[in-house]
Amino acid sequence: MPRIGVFVCQCGNNIESTVETKEVAEEMEKLPGVVYTCSYKFMCSSPGQDMFKKAIEENNLDGVVVSACSPHMHEKTFRKASEKAGINPYKCEIANIREQCSWVHPDKTKAVGTAKSVDLTRMVIERLKKNRPLKTINIPVNKRALVIGGGIAGIQAALDIAEGGREVILVEREPSIGGNMAKLSETFPTMDCSQCILTPKMVEAELHDNIKIYTYSEVEKVDGYIGNFSVRIRRKAKYVDEEKCTGCGACWEKCPFKSDSEFEMGLNKRKVIYTPFPQAVPNVPVIDAPNCPKIQKDKCGLCAKVCGPQCIDFEQEDKILTEEVGAIVVATGYQLMPNERFGEYGYGRIKDVISGMQFERLASASGPTGGKIQRPSDGKEPGSVVFIQCVGSRDEAKGVSYCSKVCCMYTAKHTMLYRHKVHDGQAYVFYMDIRSGGKRYEEFVRRAIEHDDAMYLRGRVSRVYERDGKIIVQGADTLSASQVEIEADMVVLATAIVSRTSAATVAKTLGIAYDKHGFYNEYHPKMKPVETVTAGIFLAGTCMGPMDIPESVMMGSASASKILALFSSDEMAREPITAHVNAMTCNACWDCVTACPYTAIDKEEVKDRKGNTVRWQAQVNPGLCQGCGVCVAACRSKAVDLAGYTDEQVYAAINAF
Repeated sequence: MPRIGVFVCQCGNNIESTVETKEVAEEMEKLPGVVYTCSYKFMCSSPGQDMFKKAIEENNLDGVVVSACSPHMHEKTFRKASEKAGINPYKCEIANIREQCSWVHPDKTKAVGTAKSVDLTRMVIERLKKNRPLKTINIPVNKRALVIGGGIAGIQAALDIAEGGREVILVEREPSIGGNMAKLSETFPTMDCSQCILTPKMVEAELHDNIKIYTYSEVEKVDGYIGNFSVRIRRKAKYVDEEKCTGCGACWEKCPFKSDSEFEMGLNKRKVIYTPFPQAVPNVPVIDAPNCPKIQKDKCGLCAKVCGPQCIDFEQEDKILTEEVGAIVVATGYQLMPNERFGEYGYGRIKDVISGMQFERLASASGPTGGKIQRPSDGKEPGSVVFIQCVGSRDEAKGVSYCSKVCCMYTAKHTMLYRHKVHDGQAYVFYMDIRSGGKRYEEFVRRAIEHDDAMYLRGRVSRVYERDGKIIVQGADTLSASQVEIEADMVVLATAIVSRTSAATVAKTLGIAYDKHGFYNEYHPKMKPVETVTAGIFLAGTCMGPMDIPESVMMGSASASKILALFSSDEMAREPITAHVNAMTCNACWDCVTACPYTAIDKEEVKDRKGNTVRWQAQVNPGLCQGCGVCVAACRSKAVDLAGYTDEQVYAAINAF
């Protein structure tokens, strides 16, 4: 006969206000095998934990049920306490009478809540009687990390892991690390030069002994599980031997052909053999193969003729590498909503209507105009500029319901940069509302309005068109309840931040979840903000959603700290709640393989002593299995069961209802 203890938590008034917890405890005393019950105000408190452990020891309990909040909240707390008191931690079960009962039954008579709590607790007790002692699974850990994305979040994560003494592989798909931050002019609210604070970190990452950087590369496939990932990386052909190249620049200086510069957002041209920007890391050029006449037509080849170290190789092909790592940080960043979607604001039709990122390049000292604010159409200095906020953001018609979070701040920065460079210029800002939550952010916006005379107009723009060489912006000022018409020389759109077009492909490659906007989902938005549902894969930066630079850096460091904690021991312990297959009843239909969202089930070949294949069966990899139970539901022959939630346990719970 089992000796079970039942501990009913009042959770202050959270449960007690709609459930008679003492009555629940008294009812449980009547069940066979239950030898101890109690009701307590806060079971999760320190006195509650002490009482919990003392009751286990004094009553010689071999199983406990805690009727309290969701298992997500305190299951680990009570299992640790159970283990300290001497019983198997998986002989401790939680009955959720808060989220699933008291919070959804606001019956002040307590009749409904009490009756349901009795039922829920009784079901868990009967399930507990069928529990078998389980042991945690120990998995060896490969103490190398992979960081996907070389923006500021990825660089920070790589540096922190490397400083912790672990080897890091940093993969970036562009020819240089740096990401979107490398394109910025200054950063709010301190107005630091963006490249001045970013490039030291880029160089530090390049020179760090524990960091290996693969630029112009992409992750194609990820196999394995936490502690033991195998990653296939495609290193795209640069047509330049990185080992020999000295970065002298002779090749791109002599190259006679040009193409639109992606880094300059189409405001300038670059050579066909190029580095994206002067401070690029690594300082090794790549050849734009589709626009190179030597590669396409076997003509020119001037870059190879002037290259001293002879590092140009027009026959170079992509390389495939395989790296073994124990953890992965995903920091793939963001992109801006294509401006072509804003024809109503004249983009594409009026040359002096540009995006916020293009304005950053105009204002940057390393930009196409050397930091001078000039109109793209004629190079003249604009006497007035209209900034339009929330272009695409918070607009269901464009498919973006969320706030892009940084537009209010960088628009204020743009007005200040404009006024600092064009002293008699006038900036106008059309806004819906100003969102400046952050340290010194509100003061920054006030500074733009009060000291740099930016004129803020609360309202939306209805029409943008050209008239006599001017851009006419018509809109509404809702504060003065009047229509506004402004003759501007330039219009800047604060376009929405969106996920990368490749976000879904990357998510499927890694086996992580993403939302309807393509941003990656964290395991829990509050309690596990950098972890994913796939153990061993962490998130950092704007691949999770819009955020500013300080937040991106924090998320990078947070992911690094999680990985260093994972790498602190040679093995890691995992929950034993995993699926297992009954080899005798498995009919190899592979429905479980198809259904498993974590690719945790393999096809295993069973051979006889002579090496002949006898049959096939499914096999669960406990390192990958997350215990979701999808395979159990999918298996038509009932050959798959889930430890801790076996059919026998589930039937026992149902029969007790």
